[in-house]
Amino acid sequence: MRIGICSDHTGVEYKSKLIAYLLNKGHEVVNFGTDSTQSCDYPDYAHPMASAIEAGDVDAGIALCGTGNGMALALNHHKGIRAGLAWNQEVARLVKEHNNANVLVMPARFVSYRMAVMMVRTWLVTEFAGGRHQRRIDKIVQP
Repeated sequence: MRIGICSDHTGVEYKSKLIAYLLNKGHEVVNFGTDSTQSCDYPDYAHPMASAIEAGDVDAGIALCGTGNGMALALNHHKGIRAGLAWNQEVARLVKEHNNANVLVMPARFVSYRMAVMMVRTWLVTEFAGGRHQRRIDKIVQP
């Protein structure tokens, strides 16, 4: 799988470790930044990754910022993105199973790195349930 990954300054440490984890698992990873702990603006990294997902340049994405909310808000402004914010494995499973999230967003200030890895692993192997959930997804984006 070709996975995009981005973060702001608060998520950069986890992002760096997650890149190594994903590469070790055989995934191709595209790093959309940041690579610095200096204060920065999350939309500067969220928008390029979202555009790459919409264009089919990457299959899915992972995003991190302090609370996860900023990344999720920026990402979800893109028509082809369903970014789901998760803080534990169960939520990571449900954002994929029920919402078919093509981006997993995590709050770097509020989860351990170990939990982040468990969420990524769970999200990657979870299948979308379809059915009534697809009907709901179809109602998200208005013409």
